[in-house]
Amino acid sequence: MTKISELATFDITEMLQTDQDIAEYLTVVIEDGDPAMLALTLGDIARARGMTEIAKASGIGREALYKALRPNSQPRFDTIARVCAALGVKLVVQVANTQ
Repeated sequence: MTKISELATFDITEMLQTDQDIAEYLTVVIEDGDPAMLALTLGDIARARGMTEIAKASGIGREALYKALRPNSQPRFDTIARVCAALGVKLVVQVANTQ
């Protein structure tokens, strides 16, 4: 029998190996509609890609980026847009299927 304390800690960043992995993860979170989860997800993706590189590419200080993408943060849309651009992803609007 395995004890919970003996299980390895799950780290989503290990699962984000390709651009497709990242796009699918981000899409699922956006469809869920939780803004705090979006910030956390962008933080996960930035860590997977390298927080320092994403900070430089987005023009946001590394410390400020960590703060903006922590759990339950409420980053401005400008921050989200800059991080998405630095990650090489874009947010796309679709007509909702309301039937």
